[in-house]
This record gives sequence, C-alpha cells and structure tokens, in this order.
Amino acid sequence: MEELTVEVLRAWARTALAELGRARIEIDELNVYPVPDGDTGTNLYLTWEAACDALPQGELTFAEAVQAFGRGALLGARGNSGVIASQIVRACGLRLAENLPRDQHADEHAVLADTRMSEASAFADALRFAADAAYGAVAQPVEGTMLTVARAAADGAMTAANEGKSLADVCLAAVASARQALTKTTEQLDVLRRAGVVDAGGAGLVVILGAMESVLTGHTVRVDVPARLQVEDEGAEGLDGPAYEVMYLLDAPDDKIGDFRQNLAGLGDSVVVVGGDGLWNIHVHTDDVGAAIEQGIDIGRPHRIRVTHFDDLAPHEPVPGRAVIAVVAGDGLASLFSEAGAQVVMGGPGRRCSTGELLRAIEKSQAPEIVLLPNDKDSIAVAEAAATAARQDGIRVAVIPTRAQVQGLAAIAVHDPERSFDDDVVHQSAAAGQTRHGAVTIAVKDAWTMAGMCRVGDALGVVDGDFALITEDLEAAAIGVVDRLLGGGGELLTIVTGRDAEPALVDALERHVRRNRKDVDVVVYDGGQERYPLLIGVE
Repeated sequence: MEELTVEVLRAWARTALAELGRARIEIDELNVYPVPDGDTGTNLYLTWEAACDALPQGELTFAEAVQAFGRGALLGARGNSGVIASQIVRACGLRLAENLPRDQHADEHAVLADTRMSEASAFADALRFAADAAYGAVAQPVEGTMLTVARAAADGAMTAANEGKSLADVCLAAVASARQALTKTTEQLDVLRRAGVVDAGGAGLVVILGAMESVLTGHTVRVDVPARLQVEDEGAEGLDGPAYEVMYLLDAPDDKIGDFRQNLAGLGDSVVVVGGDGLWNIHVHTDDVGAAIEQGIDIGRPHRIRVTHFDDLAPHEPVPGRAVIAVVAGDGLASLFSEAGAQVVMGGPGRRCSTGELLRAIEKSQAPEIVLLPNDKDSIAVAEAAATAARQDGIRVAVIPTRAQVQGLAAIAVHDPERSFDDDVVHQSAAAGQTRHGAVTIAVKDAWTMAGMCRVGDALGVVDGDFALITEDLEAAAIGVVDRLLGGGGELLTIVTGRDAEPALVDALERHVRRNRKDVDVVVYDGGQERYPLLIGVE
C-alpha cells in the first residue's frame, strides 16, 4: 500500500478499533497516571469507536473523510487519554488533507515528482504536526506519557522520510520509535516506576499506530501491551489529587482559548483543551466543578457536561433493581427476548451494535445492576467496553460472553430478578455455557473456510462459530449441523428461523430429529434474522 486514501483510512479505523478492543483490558490495568482509575483502555476504545461511527459510508473525498473522522473523535473523546488521542487524530488528518490535495485536478499537484516520497514525507510531517498539537493542547505537558510516545513516533517517521524511505517503511519507523519510547516511560515518571508499568495512554497510541502498520504493509501486526513489572513497591498512587473529572464540549471563539486554558489550569490539573473552528473538548481534574464550568460560560456555551467523582469508582452496594440488556439480530428475536424480560439493542450480521448504543440502553434502564448479553462474538468486546464505562458511573455490570443468539435465549430463560446479582449471573452464565450452537447459511462468495473451499451458492454449516460443513443444499447442511451438535448429548433442540427460511426446511429438520433422537425435545421460534435461515442450539 503506497498511497494514503479513503480506503486506507477506513481500513485503519476498523483495524485499530479491533486492536483497541483486544488490548482494552490490559491497557486499563496499566492506568495509574494521572489518576489510577483503570479506564484508559476503555476511554481510548470509546473515543476511537465514536470516530469510526462518524465516518460516513459511500463515496467521500479524502478531505471529507479525515474531517468527519477527526470531528467524531473530538465529539466522542472520553477521559484524559481520549481527549489527547482525539487531538492527535484530528491534527494528523487535517495536515494530511493539506499535504495531499487529492480532491484537486492531477495537474495542480503534478509538481510532486516522486509520489511515493510525497506520501512518506506527508505522513511523517502529519505525525510531527499532530505531536505538536497534542503538546499544545495540554496546559502542563508531562514527559513519560502518550505525549512522549507521539513525539518519538513523529521523530522516527521524519528520520525515515528524510532518508528517502517508502510510506510503509516510514510507518514501520514510527511504530518502532513509539514502542521504544513506551518502554522508557516507566523510568520517566515516578508513579509509573513505583507501579512497575508503562504509560497506559502511550500503550494505546502504540496499538493505534501498529494498526496503521498492518494496513500499509499488509501484514497483521499485533502489539502486545507490556505487563506490570514485579517491583518492590507495587503500590500505585492513590486518589490524592482533585476529587472530580470534568469534561464538556464548548462552543467558543478560537482566540479566547489560550487564556481559558491557563485559567482552567489554575483550578486543577490534567487540563486538556482540544478542537478548533469554534468547537472544543474540555477536560480537567478539579475540586471546584462549578468554577470549571463557569470558565466555559465566560467565553462561550458549555454543553454535554460530564462530571465524574473519583470516589464513586470504588465498589459500592447497589440498591435493588436489575436489567438484562440483549443484543438481538432480528425482530422475532427482539420479541422473544423482550417477552422474557430483557431490554434489546439491535445488532446482527452486518450491523454491529456500538458501545454508545449499549450505554444509552443502560442509561435508559435506570437500573443499578445490569447484565449484558452480547449474543455475538464480535459484540463481546463492545459489551465489555460499555460495562467498564458504566461502572465509572457506579453501576454494577456483568457481561455474560454469549457468542450466539441461542446462548442468549438460554441465559434469559433462567434469569430471576429475585436472586442476588451474583447468583443470577452464575445461573445465566451456566445456561449459556451449556448451550452448543450452530447455524446454516448460503455462501455469497468463493472463499476458503475451516471446512475447505466454498463456492457462491454452496450451503454452509456452522458449528460453535466455525464453518464445519459445505453441502449442496440447506437441508443437508442443517441435518449435518444438528447431528454434530447432538453428538455430544442434549435434551432440547432450539431452532430459530430466519427471514428467508422455508417452512419445508424446518419440517425436514424436525422429522429427522424425531426419527433419530426421540429423547430430544424440539422447539421452533421465528427469529427474523438475516443471512442465517436457521440458528440452532442444543442444551
């Protein structure tokens, strides 16, 4: 990949989101600075997800794409690390749009004699511009943080670009320099050294840059987050600083922000002010919430105000009340879960639900205890991120890692709000875990699968999340899946029909089971899901 395009941006966005989801918990565990609240990985994930959600589908110019992505990061930024990351992303994208005027006619930038060098130099320059912008956004920059890692990445990229390296090699140099700088953060900040960790925000930035390396080189790059070191004094800093985190969006003139930032710094620490063109995202740790908001009122209009009391992050005893929130893949499934007492969020093939949707459902429930049923392997990380964010608001949340709709149905069937929270979670988890799951579908393209090569139109059988059968028709695939699932035993077969399921297919499958396994009960539900004519579960 030798050119930065909208397609590259989209691929980077998707890859980085997946990698942040994978590394989120490990990054949270590193979080001891500026406040040991264990949410840096979650905040970076939520910030990046907001940026991804803001990137429109369809045809876009490069400038439109980076502007939308950067604005989404700015509006969705959470926490100290998320706000700084949003500034890096936004500044980098805007600088690239300036350096690579792809939306003009080719002859207007034909002076770029070596396109590859121009791409490489533009990328390196954008990283340096972004690092400068990040430092400028922080009232009191501190080394040993993600600022240091951003600067190192930019320096490594500039060195490689000046040596005439390709775009991919410049990115490799940026990631290598960022990784090296990350390892040194432990010794740059006493709080990190005492805890035996690298900087959490810096670790997240390395993950994001590593995703770009994956896209540009075509090779999967997995950034392993450094684990906590064994040190004599493992005690991290306690919550001895300001008691509140205050965040809000601010509509205000750009020329007022310099003085505003300094005034805010007089009220607390961890002051970060990012944005531009009249829209700003404000972050500060302070003991005087009212004064921090009034500073914004003095120069503009604060909105979307969020205040977190750090003491509220400690464990607490919730008042009675519990909600189960399930991600569902069809209208029929939505009805089934609703009738069983769950609140639903639409998801399913081709439509991954977002962390924001789950957080809105949690807020709407107004319940102090929440059980999340993601019902899809790709939604588990999303649910975990939503749970971490909700816990910051004092809500008790458990995620049952259901990987299929039928596992979620098994879990909600044993839900009992009269039980204690822990007992209810244990019962639902056990029911889900004891449910083997499968499905049938039709191949829409030629591809290699775990079962071999499939062609367009082949019937595919899925067992426990992997393609296990390739047949000529759905009936043979369905029977094959059921036989495999029942091979390990079972008393109840659940069949959930999709939008395109033929009644004859279900009838044939029921006859097969009743003929060969008279000891197994069969229940059929109308799920209404797309892509999968049948979802199958065995308990």
